[in-house]
Amino acid sequence: MKYEAVIGLEVHAQMLTDAKIFCGCSTKFGSEPNTQTCPVCIGMPGVLPVLNKKALEFAIKTGLSMNCNISQYSRFARKNYFYPDLPKGYQISQYELPICEKGYIEIIVEGEVKKIGITRIHIEEDAGKNIHGEDGNYSFVDLNRAGVPLMEIVSEPDIRSPREAVEFMKKLRTILRYLGVSDGNMEQGSLRCDANVSVRPIGQKEYGTRTEVKNINSFRFVEKALDYEIKRQIKVLEEGRKIIQETRLWDSDKGITESMRGKEEAHDYRYFPEPDLVPIMVDQRWIDEIRKSLPELPDIKRKRFVSECSLPDYDADFLTSERQLADWFEEAVKLGGQPKIVANWILGDLLRLLNEENKSIEESPLKPKQLVGMLRLIENGTISGKIAKTVFSEMYKTGRDAEIIVKEKGLLQISDKGEIDILIDEVIAKHPKEVERFKSGEEKLLGFFVGQVMKLTKGKANPQMVNEILKKKLSH
Repeated sequence: MKYEAVIGLEVHAQMLTDAKIFCGCSTKFGSEPNTQTCPVCIGMPGVLPVLNKKALEFAIKTGLSMNCNISQYSRFARKNYFYPDLPKGYQISQYELPICEKGYIEIIVEGEVKKIGITRIHIEEDAGKNIHGEDGNYSFVDLNRAGVPLMEIVSEPDIRSPREAVEFMKKLRTILRYLGVSDGNMEQGSLRCDANVSVRPIGQKEYGTRTEVKNINSFRFVEKALDYEIKRQIKVLEEGRKIIQETRLWDSDKGITESMRGKEEAHDYRYFPEPDLVPIMVDQRWIDEIRKSLPELPDIKRKRFVSECSLPDYDADFLTSERQLADWFEEAVKLGGQPKIVANWILGDLLRLLNEENKSIEESPLKPKQLVGMLRLIENGTISGKIAKTVFSEMYKTGRDAEIIVKEKGLLQISDKGEIDILIDEVIAKHPKEVERFKSGEEKLLGFFVGQVMKLTKGKANPQMVNEILKKKLSH
């Protein structure tokens, strides 16, 4: 029997606010444990939470960008459970009345556009962090993260493969980063993913029994964990056993999912309305203002790059994967760079050099203006394309302009016909056998002669002129 997977994702995104969701404590990552806490976020008796308006704005921005309905009336609830990293014994979240509902985003899988539904986006506070001692005898709790604002973005069970799940996560992260509402850093835990997975025989409408897979903290692990869990469930069914509804933990070292606990239902959390916070009433005018403030989103930008800049789909996809990368490209084009040529330099040499140093495009020592300056030198014949590679590397290393580097290093292209004539005569005189073979019909040897001239001039000869003159001289 052939099976298909049914996957829904629950993604927690930490919002890029300066302060926590219900108090004024900092959200800065990496501080000393328990230094960013106050009576509110550590759950002292008698304190009252106050909602951070910026967190609400970020959630609305995200909902609008994902085609959601924004609720003008929503409220918080208490989600009750007991764990050492939850200082109050409950988490303030949203339950039956979330801020955003019924949206979607589009992903591209194998060249096809697929729409993935968004069930809801709701706001909640993060828990603290348990740190276990190396000897296993002690556990510590760091409450710096307690009260940090989160968005939980819940997808519909529309995902059918681990590959689709990864593409969904990547698109989600791209949108969040375009909006500036989350940095999407999975390594630091500011983007976390739980997956609900089931399998069913192809053609069956009813869903199978699902398991929840937790602790997936990279795109690579999303694909690996889901692939393993799907295969595990199929094996269980083929052996005539039943899938148990449970929560499983992804162990990246072993490459397997392991049973953690029975799956909780909503009633296990004893949700009830949060009595210390009034319901959220959102004015339609504010929603409209937020909508107007949205940046150009990746899907629209991608289509524009293809239509206006005549870029191939691959180039447009890559350049719009990060807002800063797209901005860098656009600035270079506005300054006069030809779109496809600019894209080639970014996707080739620039990203290679950045990756070697593990730097982002924002950290690039080379700016769009400098790339365009170098491209002008190629266009007007001052330097060759080959020399440009050397100039580009030097610009990246030093941050200096192309013209200065070309003058200092004596890299001017040789475009003097008389000088090139002499050099070509010298090469022809040195290789009489190759000349005879060329005249006998081995025209592919033209590349050999061009190479010899370029070698003699250390890449400085104008390649177009070299080709033209060589053809004439070798044809006589």
